[in-house]
Amino acid sequence: MKELVSTPRTRLRRYAKRASYDQETIYSIIDRALVCHVGFIVDNVPRVIPTLHVRVGDHIYLHGAAANHMLRTATAGGEICVTITHIDGIVLARSAFYHSINYRSVVVIGRARIVEPERKLEVLRALVEHVVPGRWSGVRKPSPEELAATLVVELPLTEASAKIRTGGPSDEADDYSLPHWAGVIPLRLESGPAIADDKLDPAVALPSHVSEYRVPDARHHGEAKDTK
Repeated sequence: MKELVSTPRTRLRRYAKRASYDQETIYSIIDRALVCHVGFIVDNVPRVIPTLHVRVGDHIYLHGAAANHMLRTATAGGEICVTITHIDGIVLARSAFYHSINYRSVVVIGRARIVEPERKLEVLRALVEHVVPGRWSGVRKPSPEELAATLVVELPLTEASAKIRTGGPSDEADDYSLPHWAGVIPLRLESGPAIADDKLDPAVALPSHVSEYRVPDARHHGEAKDTK
């Protein structure tokens, strides 16, 4: 088990017992998500943008148009913050004050850099395969012009932490006798049956990577470490 070194910016102070700096836990939360949120500063104004991501090794990768303001800002010398959150359940307590949610989250801070042109296609393939495994072999590959119009950046996973809540409500001792239902409503992201494009040639068969698709969180077995 490898742990990342916590820093003043990633060290949890509130509910510190829910923190994890374990690399495997952090990577698992990243890999089981489709979307991350990227925080950055433009003209002294904070902005947060949702986007797709993929982890390859010890880096997280983001992509967008070559003129993408977020990515250009991220590679102009400033730092960015990437966050990922899974909502696993609504926690209903006997007291309104102690209602909560069960979740798995990660925060990554650092400086991004532009991926070299010779590695760009490799990363884009990894991104497509992360979203829909098997899809890369079933599509037209990006043209040189499309690659040139796409910016890919990488952020090292060196300054990061996870925060996880699991389990039921934590009521005050005097509230356990109250006649109010308490417990957890589980939540999860699921995929439904594929819907064909209106312009799809009826002769094109539904590929198995579509008919058998499962969201990333459902592809993995087991749960993240319990740190409640």
